[in-house]
Amino acid sequence: MVKRYHISKLINQRLKELKIDLPKTPNPVANYLPYTISENLIFISGQIPFFEGKLLYSGRLGEDIAIEDGQKAARICGLNLLSQLNQACGHNLDRVSRVIKINGFVNATSIFTEHALVINGVSDLMIEVFQSRGKHARAAIGCSSLPLGASVEVEAIFEIK
Repeated sequence: MVKRYHISKLINQRLKELKIDLPKTPNPVANYLPYTISENLIFISGQIPFFEGKLLYSGRLGEDIAIEDGQKAARICGLNLLSQLNQACGHNLDRVSRVIKINGFVNATSIFTEHALVINGVSDLMIEVFQSRGKHARAAIGCSSLPLGASVEVEAIFEIK
């Protein structure tokens, strides 16, 4: 039986049930803000697969990285997005009314075409955590390199109440 969560349910409780621990909020690696808030929108800067102070899954899809590992990298990016979002919401993820848009960037060879499958790693996470509020518009873009050699980078826009 699938549990249904209402907006009034605590997202932190949902994270515990999913056995998801949010990582420590990563620091920016250059001159930018990790997020900005404009009225009821939070824009989260691109997150790469940093976990416990280390960059995981560096390299290019179609060359060094398999699709499954790209999906894992995207999920870690998503966890970092949630960590930044949690901070932006004053540690109250229940303020999130919906995930608006995700832009995923995949460090890939010129012949790699499965960008959408890679970015499903973060999209699936948002739906796990926020359920119907986690469905979003999205772009999955291939590029020839990413900061620090990361395999994936993801930015997002969230609506809050």
